[in-house]
Amino acid sequence: MLLNINKPKGITSHDVVDEVRRITGEKRVGHAGTLDPFATGVLVVGVGRETTKLLGAISKESDKEYEATIELGKESDTGDPEGNIIDTGTLRDITKKELLKVLKEFTGTIQQTPPQYSAIKVKGTPAYKRKRRGEEFTLSPRDVVVSDITILKFQPPIIKLKITCSAGTYIRVLAQDIGKKLKTGAYLKELTRTRVGEYVISDSITLKDLLDRKQQSN
Repeated sequence: MLLNINKPKGITSHDVVDEVRRITGEKRVGHAGTLDPFATGVLVVGVGRETTKLLGAISKESDKEYEATIELGKESDTGDPEGNIIDTGTLRDITKKELLKVLKEFTGTIQQTPPQYSAIKVKGTPAYKRKRRGEEFTLSPRDVVVSDITILKFQPPIIKLKITCSAGTYIRVLAQDIGKKLKTGAYLKELTRTRVGEYVISDSITLKDLLDRKQQSN
């Protein structure tokens, strides 16, 4: 069984898996594509031996769609609201035309350096653990595909974008890179994943919905 769960803000993707285990009584539960605690939206959860095997393919092969709220003029050491946020002092007036020009530069196949606060392993250890220990290391840039970026809201210093991209794209890195290009600095303030492949947020269910269905079937 594959579930399209709308992950709420404030819990980890693993917390969702634990809750699905509790509700369904099934030990074999996994998810495709991690969402950070501050992020919300589509989290595909597999329940049972056969469906959990499908999660790797869904995570790696499915394109994804996000709605990202970005704040200009501020930066975060993690690139998102979970880090230490500082005022860059470089906020300036930008036009929508200027933003559109910058966004075009980030559309198509682009190179992106993964964030050091990430689960990517460096010599067998997740990068974020090494970063928290104060270790010095570098991560190599890699190609990702951003097929479309649409402006949903333009009210500087806040901009909201709809982004369609390949698996492995870090939206917080994209937000930071856009801020660098605009020479204002930026960080990812809010994030909602609205689609993973064929799984869309309008068809998703909450953990409460899942619990209610379970109770009604008993």
